[in-house]
Amino acid sequence: MQSTLEFPPLRLPERVQRLRDEVRAFIRAEIDAGSFDPDAPETDWEVHKAFARKVGARGWIGMTWPRRYGGQERSFLDRYVVNEEMLVANAPNTVYFTADRQSGPTLIRYASERIKAQVLPRIIAGEACFSIGMSEPDSGSDLFAAKCRATRAEGGWKISGSKIWTTNAHRSDYMIGLFRTSAPTADNRRHGLTSFLVGMTAPGITCNLIDQMSGVRDFNEVVFDDVFIPDDQLIGEVDGAWKQATTELAYERSGPERFLETYAALRGLVALAGPSPDPRQAEAIGRLVAELHALRRMSVSVAGMLEAGREPVAEAAIVKDLGTIWEQDLPQRVRDAAALIPPGPARDDFDRILHFNMRIAPKLTIQGGTTEILRGVIARGLGLR
Repeated sequence: MQSTLEFPPLRLPERVQRLRDEVRAFIRAEIDAGSFDPDAPETDWEVHKAFARKVGARGWIGMTWPRRYGGQERSFLDRYVVNEEMLVANAPNTVYFTADRQSGPTLIRYASERIKAQVLPRIIAGEACFSIGMSEPDSGSDLFAAKCRATRAEGGWKISGSKIWTTNAHRSDYMIGLFRTSAPTADNRRHGLTSFLVGMTAPGITCNLIDQMSGVRDFNEVVFDDVFIPDDQLIGEVDGAWKQATTELAYERSGPERFLETYAALRGLVALAGPSPDPRQAEAIGRLVAELHALRRMSVSVAGMLEAGREPVAEAAIVKDLGTIWEQDLPQRVRDAAALIPPGPARDDFDRILHFNMRIAPKLTIQGGTTEILRGVIARGLGLR
């Protein structure tokens, strides 16, 4: 039984800081060239695709992966600073982000050699977009309750059912999905789930876009109608995918994307308040930055655990839980801090950024697991259930 969870302190080494400078220079050049606007969401998919190819050419996708698959075997800390800088700048990284973070590592660990040879080089080049098929309409983040079924067929499997909240499924080349292949047993509710690599152009797949109040349309309901999946697109063991799914979620839940999605609101407040904020604004900014620093130190610590070959599932859940709460509250706290700043052009720019971030905040808990599910994972890590 584990009674405590720890986040060993970790300082990023100098070589990683040099990489950060390189990434910042690249991003600044892209912004100056008009490739994207860091204060506005990029909705043109062609811009995302072009940016992904540029990042791939820099060698910044699949950085930690084995060289035999096209990776560079660099550290998780190298990847961390690249990811962090892209997120802070609101760079259009959607094409490769999920594949780089979790889908690629899952394939490396569990997929057939044919799949690795076929798919991993495309990810590294910035040419393959992935989505994650876990949540379902009747079960949400409770993956044990998944019902979307894969049944045996000649030469493979047929999938029927649906997934929901599937980010960018309508644009993805592939999905790694978790499907029910047999019933759970009386003593093991985790039994009976299997992962497959799904080509998203396969006949029988329908993606229904889910509108969001932000105006961004990236969530989907994905419906499978007897979709055929060949045998060699099985990922891992039949009926034993729960372990690999929890490992995958350690990658998904612990990165800086779990507390930086509304960061633009804080950056906007700092710019609006200027170099001499009044005491009320200075106190608010100082408090927010201190909290952000604590979350970042925890997230970096988890990256260090991944670097050491550990599977910090509970620690990652803590980062996601605390980070989601913080980034959801951030726009309102920023709004309160700026309440007395008078109208003007700078205020108009700030209000535009704030308005968008207030509208995306409610959906953040869905991404990577709801608070209730996360706290169950944490309780299990503490030996409380």
